Amino acid sequence: MEAATNIPFSNTETIPGMSIVQSLGVVTGSTVRAKNVFKDIGAAFKNIAGGEIKAYTELLQESRNQALMRMLQDAAGRGANAVVNVRFATSSVAGGAAELLAYGTAVVAQ
Repeated sequence: MEAATNIPFSNTETIPGMSIVQSLGVVTGSTVRAKNVFKDIGAAFKNIAGGEIKAYTELLQESRNQALMRMLQDAAGRGANAVVNVRFATSSVAGGAAELLAYGTAVVAQ
């Protein structure tokens, strides 16, 4: 896991200052999260009063970080030293649960 945290990634086709010498294919990382009934109650009050729903903001940030780390671990396992074209996608899995997917292209860059 430590090696994965050192892998540079970008949402563009290149890593500035590096040249891609080999593409290793698509790498992914995902997490499925369910809403919490107590957070839902707080969110219902926020819907009435307006404003940011901090509990959900934190949940989504944690989910993005976990999916991203899993994607970088996938890349490291394939021998990549960078990931380009990183994207995020979400999908509903079941009532109250959603998947957050991070994906990109693992590359060897110099």
